[in-house]
Amino acid sequence: MKTILSLQQLTKKFGALTAVDHVSFTIEKGHVYGILGPNGSGKSTTLGMVLNVVNKTSGNFYWFDKSYSTHRALKKVGAIIERPNFYPYMTAYQNLALVCKIKEVTEENIDKKLELVGLLERKNDKFSTYSLGMKQRLAIASALLNDPEILILDEPTNGLDPQGIHQIREIIKKIASTGTTILLASHLLDEVEKVCSHVIILRKGKMLYAGSVDKLNASFGYVELKAENHEDLLSIVQNHSWFTAEKVDPENHIITANLTENIAADALNKMFVEKGIFLSHLIKRKESLEEQFLQLTNQ
Repeated sequence: MKTILSLQQLTKKFGALTAVDHVSFTIEKGHVYGILGPNGSGKSTTLGMVLNVVNKTSGNFYWFDKSYSTHRALKKVGAIIERPNFYPYMTAYQNLALVCKIKEVTEENIDKKLELVGLLERKNDKFSTYSLGMKQRLAIASALLNDPEILILDEPTNGLDPQGIHQIREIIKKIASTGTTILLASHLLDEVEKVCSHVIILRKGKMLYAGSVDKLNASFGYVELKAENHEDLLSIVQNHSWFTAEKVDPENHIITANLTENIAADALNKMFVEKGIFLSHLIKRKESLEEQFLQLTNQ
């Protein structure tokens, strides 16, 4: 697997405040990574350091195979780390044409990138007429003009309405499907869970976890069960090796139990039927990233 970016004990101090505290992780090609943490956890500062807009205090980071200088490597990077800032009196196409000149790339990709973000039909409209969501999508198109190996996004859905958030998420998934590596910072658990394959969790500048979302959420989940013969159902759950840590809702008599193995719902139902229990309610769930995150941070 090709390494795109490697951080080694990267640290940033602002006077007495340590904003990023000895953070180490690796970004591999072809995955979608989320840097997750509340505001003030060091996400934006970390991105700022690897993009050369914030000077590191100590530690190191390396782009690609370490032979690249940061300046040369950033020609293969697309990034949005601030609110979109284009000329309001120019059209979307004109703004992107200007970006092409700055990035020293041809204009032949403009229409393709505008189509990718759903703005091709509005390419001749002035930037000042765009909604916030459209401005954010134009910024993504701008970041993609040089066909980067990695796209870096800092809080890409910040301030957007639900429709705008959904559009950005779908665009991120579409870009990822082309093989482009993506690194996004977010304080939204839901956002990371829906679009990321890997997650780096920061809290007060310290890294608590780096790895796949699946490994973070490696439990076998839990089931909610209900049957007319409640006591017999509870007895089976309490004495079967598939279940642990059961609890009962006294109002609706739904039993919730953690699974000790990866058991399919139909196999669960079959086992109960063989024991004379006919379930009126069976739901199998995985713990959400939010539940895992709260356990990890003890908050």
